[in-house]
Amino acid sequence: MDTDTITKPHERLADLLTSEMDAVNTLIRTRMASEHAPRIPEVTAHLVEAGGKRLRPMLTLATARLFGYSGDHHIRLAATVEFIHTATLLHDDVVDESAQRRGRPTANLLWDNKSSVLVGDYLFSRSFQLMVETGSLRVLDILANASATIAEGEVLQMTAATDLGTDEAVYLQVVRGKTAALFSAATEVGGVIAGASEDQVKALFEYGDALGIAFQIADDLLDYQGDSKTTGKNVGDDFRERKLTLPVIKAVAQATPDEYAFWERTISRGRQDEGDLDHALGLMEKYGTLDATRSDAFNWAEKAKAALQVLPDHEIRTLLRDLADYVVARLN
Repeated sequence: MDTDTITKPHERLADLLTSEMDAVNTLIRTRMASEHAPRIPEVTAHLVEAGGKRLRPMLTLATARLFGYSGDHHIRLAATVEFIHTATLLHDDVVDESAQRRGRPTANLLWDNKSSVLVGDYLFSRSFQLMVETGSLRVLDILANASATIAEGEVLQMTAATDLGTDEAVYLQVVRGKTAALFSAATEVGGVIAGASEDQVKALFEYGDALGIAFQIADDLLDYQGDSKTTGKNVGDDFRERKLTLPVIKAVAQATPDEYAFWERTISRGRQDEGDLDHALGLMEKYGTLDATRSDAFNWAEKAKAALQVLPDHEIRTLLRDLADYVVARLN
């Protein structure tokens, strides 16, 4: 596999789906309009047009094409997925009190928390209007369940984030909620609308689930090992924000009493002093938790690729396989 294939499969996927993504973007701009509340398109446009990869809606378009779909409901579903994603980002930035996303000020910083929450609610409502237009109860069931799972994951993360009793099973449950649920729904509905078999729809779900988990684990690892120019985050932001992610969870599980007291002070109680980040990194190095987290990310990427085996032999399947490699290639 050449370097371009490994590093930029999402760009190749975007090129392949250009006309359909143009239709999705047009539909998004149309449906985020509001005759009576101009604040809605202002806030939405700030985030929707910030230059994200649009990976989730592309997955819906890609899986529909994989099975030869020739209608237009996949356009509505891709826009639905993007609206759900955007709504959760608006809400997340309020909950996390974030000041920056994708290198730009967050909507809650530029406007206010009330605007972000209410516009997020509006986008959720628009997403349900779009999915109903497909006339598929199966699709409605998948995306409604995903929306509930996302909200559940966010609440679980809020309660588990600073609890040193949070183990890897709880972490995985959070990741499935906050990230993987929308990936798996995006891939699944594309197959459903295109008439894929039950075994193939199940494989699409498993691919999206594993891809989302690999994606989030890689993101959490890059918080401690990444280049801030590439990730848009400073090294150790999760530590400073007292977030229990996988590298720390693995270190806490092996901690001596003194080390546990350190994690309790810095994460549970939030009392952090100069040099604490370096000490935390030293503990993760001591127990090899960064390498172990990296292995976990690669294992989930392999699970994603394995799920593709029952799908049709198609260039889309190759790109989906390359995408699974790409989300972890940044860890090399």
